[in-house]
Amino acid sequence: MVLDDLMSGLPAIALDGPKGVGKTATASRRASRTWALDSESQRAIVAAEPSRVAGSGTTFIDEWQHVPTVWDVVRRAVDDGAQPASFLLAGSATPKPRAPIHSGAGRIVSLRMRPMALCERVGANPTVSLNALLRGEAGALRGDTPAGLDHYAHEIAASGFPGIHGLPERLRRMQLDGYLQRLASKELRTEDDPVLRRPETLMSWLRSYASAESTTTTYEKIRNAAAIGDGTPPNRPTTLRYRDWLTSMWLLDPVPPWQPLGISLGALASSPRHQLADPALSLRLLSGSARSLLQGRDDVVLPGCAPLFGRLFEALATLTVRVCAQVSDAVVSHLRTKRGDHEIDLIVEGPERELLAIEVKLASAIGDDDVRHLDWLRGRLGSRLTDALVVTTGPAAYRRRDGIGVVPLALLGP
Repeated sequence: MVLDDLMSGLPAIALDGPKGVGKTATASRRASRTWALDSESQRAIVAAEPSRVAGSGTTFIDEWQHVPTVWDVVRRAVDDGAQPASFLLAGSATPKPRAPIHSGAGRIVSLRMRPMALCERVGANPTVSLNALLRGEAGALRGDTPAGLDHYAHEIAASGFPGIHGLPERLRRMQLDGYLQRLASKELRTEDDPVLRRPETLMSWLRSYASAESTTTTYEKIRNAAAIGDGTPPNRPTTLRYRDWLTSMWLLDPVPPWQPLGISLGALASSPRHQLADPALSLRLLSGSARSLLQGRDDVVLPGCAPLFGRLFEALATLTVRVCAQVSDAVVSHLRTKRGDHEIDLIVEGPERELLAIEVKLASAIGDDDVRHLDWLRGRLGSRLTDALVVTTGPAAYRRRDGIGVVPLALLGP
């Protein structure tokens, strides 16, 4: 696991991610002692004497943002020569302290935790390694899967949050709805900014954002589609604050545009591809279910988007690729030319500039038209492109005669 590798040589690691993603359980299993700063009593002790968090063994400081001064305590301990695996910190929000805190650069390493990828869920049996593809070592692709559209619709709805995924459908739906309601009520009302304390407006904007899942729709179009009670969209400054706040809560996880170094591909678009942390949240915000995806119901807020099932399948594939890529310290972005004539869903770039291009298709069979953008990029990059593949809903992994890989999402792993 990535965390265990980091702990073998680094003194302090911060786990970042939304509530419910498993940060506390993951860190607690590796800690000698824990300070839970969402507990009023423990928070009071640490606020009065922050240096108490320093000690022997592995100290886990949960929800550290409630007492931001502990960050500087950890930073100073690292400067003083703390041993590897001395500190684990976890937070489900970026703090806004009254006094600035040090960034921790060079002392505290951040590790992003996301909801479970498809390959991490019960019953997964991946046979194709994304990191072997990235290194150019995959060769022939093998593996078969019975997974079809119903499986992927179920997994989109099931959520990658560990405490939600295994629940029966009704309870899972209630948990996801409750997660969103708590976000808009309890979490939002702890903010000092009166503009932010408007849960109805937040939910309207978030629903519109969910409707733009896996697109590069402008934020202005998202805002205009977020009509509230009287049919008027929230103003731009308000929506910008919501966007920043949701980002600080790790709920927005957009895919950034690829910015190649030393490679000329013409003018590239600079818009991010919109993603929520878990496609199940987008589905619930739009009152959808696995059944509605399979039936082709598409009651979305934002007009002009591609069918929802395909965009949420892409979101599930993106989540899986991001989790797998983290094993190789690779970064994930997307490519779109400014005129929109070429678009590639995911570009995975390794630490030594290895490049893997991925298209995502909600289809079981792949034809030449489905790989035309990959062909274009391969023609422009030549040997600099390590590999290219299409992620599908099909039954088997294989290589086409042109060398492009075809991999069912259910078979893709780290």
